[in-house]
Amino acid sequence: MAVSLREYRARIRSTESMKKITRAMELIAASRIIKAQQRARQAAPYARELTRSVSAVATYANVDHPLTTEPEDPKRAAVLVITSDRGLAGAYSSSVIKESERLAERLRGEGKEITTYITGRKGQAYFTFRDRPVAQAWTGFSDQPTYDDAKEIGDTLVSAFLGDPDDEDDHGVDEVHLVFTQFKSMLVQEPHTVRLLPLEVVEGESKPDADEVLPLYEFEPSGAEVLDELLPRYVNSRIYFALLQASASELAARQKAMKAATDNADELIKKFTRIANQARQAGITQEISEIVGGVNALADANAAKE
Repeated sequence: MAVSLREYRARIRSTESMKKITRAMELIAASRIIKAQQRARQAAPYARELTRSVSAVATYANVDHPLTTEPEDPKRAAVLVITSDRGLAGAYSSSVIKESERLAERLRGEGKEITTYITGRKGQAYFTFRDRPVAQAWTGFSDQPTYDDAKEIGDTLVSAFLGDPDDEDDHGVDEVHLVFTQFKSMLVQEPHTVRLLPLEVVEGESKPDADEVLPLYEFEPSGAEVLDELLPRYVNSRIYFALLQASASELAARQKAMKAATDNADELIKKFTRIANQARQAGITQEISEIVGGVNALADANAAKE
């Protein structure tokens, strides 16, 4: 019983140490998620106004731009999957990877060849382990992304879409899709898919009022040159906003996972403590029984001598 009791006490100590770690990680995630939510809210007005500007130019300029022109027979599609650099976040990365797999299956069903781009070490490890090609991966900023990171990704995707002008055989991909986790609340984060290119304006589609006067637009120097400047910025802002949403979702998922781990550690400690107390009580009872048995045997021996 003594050996068993020592084992349970060692398990209690190790579980208490683990509980301190998970509790600390829960508090860190809770403190960072507020900043992540604020950054996402601050980026939303810029993305919204830029979307309105792009929508106005694309609607009223009557310009056929490569980033807004629908291909007649799309055969190639690029998919950017936003995952996390670190684990201990529950099913956060696996959920977005499953969503990307569903998207890839749908695109292959349409007869399209897929080129994969990854952000986050978890997604990179997933595709590397399965020997599946990845065109390019970016890591190291999943919890605190910057606009420079989004711009680097956006420039790469736009270049992949437009192709190499010096290579006649490289016409680029026909579509660019984005898969990320959308932050809705502390309890709800859902994988989300959006097509970036050719351009689809998905925000700000409310119809004008009946008495509202629509503005007249004049473009200087020209609508095509304005689109040349606005569209890459629009793509970068969409990617940056998706990175911020994914960052907040990752922290929320990590906080939930660490809280569940802390609660499970509490339950384990209670369980091991109860078992240890039972083992200790059983040991004491056995020792008392042995003492009483010894006293009774000694008394019987003395009575036999008399």
